[in-house]
Amino acid sequence: MNPEFDKKVSQTIQFSVPVMSVEELKSNTQKLRIFDARERAEFEVSHILGAEWVGYRHFDIRAYAKLPKETPIVVYCSIGYRSEKIGEQLKANGFTEVYNLYGSIFEWANKGYPLVDGKGREVREVHTYNKEWSRWVDETKAKKIW
Repeated sequence: MNPEFDKKVSQTIQFSVPVMSVEELKSNTQKLRIFDARERAEFEVSHILGAEWVGYRHFDIRAYAKLPKETPIVVYCSIGYRSEKIGEQLKANGFTEVYNLYGSIFEWANKGYPLVDGKGREVREVHTYNKEWSRWVDETKAKKIW
C-alpha cells in the first residue's frame, strides 16, 4: 500500500470494526458476504464481483433481519469510512463476524484486482467520489470517474 494512502486511511477510520486486507478478501470471496456501502452511482461504475449494494445514506438494517447473525460480512466503500459506519450498525444489531475492508475499493483497484460494472461487465473504472479523493487511486491501474 502507498504509505501516504495508508496514513490517510488510518487517520480516517476509528478501527471500531475489525479490518480485513484486500489480499485476505481476494483469497476468501466465496466465503464472505460482500457489502458495498457507497452510493448507487458509485456502485454502478464499478464494484467488487459478488458485492451487494447496501448503500450508506439510505442503509436499512431491517433489510438484513433474516440474515443469520454469524454470517461473515466484509463491508467496503471508497477508503473505509462509510463502510466502518455500516459495519458498526451491523455489529450493534448482533452480527458477530463483520469486517471493514482496509483501503476499500481504492486499494482493491490499486492492486489491479478485478472490478465489474452494474451490468456485470469487467471494467477498469473506479468512481472516486470527487477530484480530491481521486488522488488515492493509481491512474495506471484504474480510470478515475467522479
